[in-house]
Amino acid sequence: MKGFLEDANYSIGLLDEGATLADVIDNCIYEHTHTGKKAFYVGDLGKLVRNNIQWQNVMAPIKPFYPVKCNSTPGVLEILGTLGVGFACSNKSEMALVQDMGISPENIIYTNPCKQASQIKYAAKAGINIMTCDNDIELKKIARNHPNAKLLLHIATEDITAGEEMNMKFGTTLKNCRHLMECAKELGVQIVGVKFHVSGSCKDLQTYIHAISDARCVFDMAEEFGFKMNMLDIGGGFTGSELQLEEVNHVIRPLLDVYFPKESGVNVIAEPGCYYVSSAFTLAVNVIAKKTVEYDKLLPSAVEQTRNDDEPVFTYYINDGVYGSFASKLSEKLNTIPEVHKKYKEDEPLFASSLWGPSCDELDQIVENCLLPELSVGDWLIFDNMGSGTLGEQSTFNDYQRPLIYYMMSFSDWDEMQDAGIASDTLMKNFFFVPSCIQLSPEERFSTAA
Repeated sequence: MKGFLEDANYSIGLLDEGATLADVIDNCIYEHTHTGKKAFYVGDLGKLVRNNIQWQNVMAPIKPFYPVKCNSTPGVLEILGTLGVGFACSNKSEMALVQDMGISPENIIYTNPCKQASQIKYAAKAGINIMTCDNDIELKKIARNHPNAKLLLHIATEDITAGEEMNMKFGTTLKNCRHLMECAKELGVQIVGVKFHVSGSCKDLQTYIHAISDARCVFDMAEEFGFKMNMLDIGGGFTGSELQLEEVNHVIRPLLDVYFPKESGVNVIAEPGCYYVSSAFTLAVNVIAKKTVEYDKLLPSAVEQTRNDDEPVFTYYINDGVYGSFASKLSEKLNTIPEVHKKYKEDEPLFASSLWGPSCDELDQIVENCLLPELSVGDWLIFDNMGSGTLGEQSTFNDYQRPLIYYMMSFSDWDEMQDAGIASDTLMKNFFFVPSCIQLSPEERFSTAA
């Protein structure tokens, strides 16, 4: 079995009822232990199907537009395209990628707040008209390079928390929206809607109420200028939790029914990215080096507070890091903790440990402090929830090679797609049957399948 990232001829293993993703991981670790111990992903594409069903059950008729930058691997994009999801693209490469899949321009929006003129021209040539804008300089750039553009005014939301104050923020004020409409009128640019974004880390769901109310004000303002508004984009920030999805829906549904009822003709869309892919991918990495920290001055403060004086502290280096699959660690906290693959006794002692990538760079710290049993070089660690922000553009730092991906889907999820009539012939050619791993020896698992 092979994993592919950039090759369109990727394959998806169909698991029978006796096989699990844990079996897949076990087998892949067995293979890699004998062939080079490379890091690898296992992607459960059935999770995308289940998340889409959950979205339709809770959030319909809000149409999802998946942000390609979250995870641009071909298996993800083709499954989501088959499910009828739209795509939010941030650059030319992403727009070309989804168009090569046969996605129509009407199902693509160009959401980068700071667009290159050449890429605006590309969008115009490709017929991708819907794009976002939050300032007059960007507006003039769009007017020069894409006369048929249909703009969503990106308005700011007040959802900054203490941990986010240093993050880059985009969006214009209500006051400035009038100025932008005046500019658009003079330049002959169409404004067709509003976009806002509430961070997934925002705990105050009242932010949605303020944002939707502000959006309604912008719609009313647009009527004065004669713009025909027909789209509201409520952005991303959906974590993947069904509870969070229901909580958000509970807050926004009454306001949408009042401010943007069905008869208004306004299409409400959203940009769930992490929601679809985060929990669908698991990363397996290998310990390539190990050190014992002997001097207190070298210990992180968090480690020093949790250790006894007579306990060793271990530093482990793994074969993936922030210049690869953990790139999001440079800008945000890691939302997953490592799991040791090898079996160990429940009463086995745990030691303060830190995890680092292979670059030997001071920024390449993955986990500052965690409790692990003592590991050996060659042991494997498993990271769950690694599907978002880890599988986009490839870094060239330190000759980094992206891990292989082993795509999987259960028969029950495949049946869901068939029952819904969305299992295309193009997609079907990528599937092969994986017998129950429980019934096979390691040497026989994932042998060539029909």
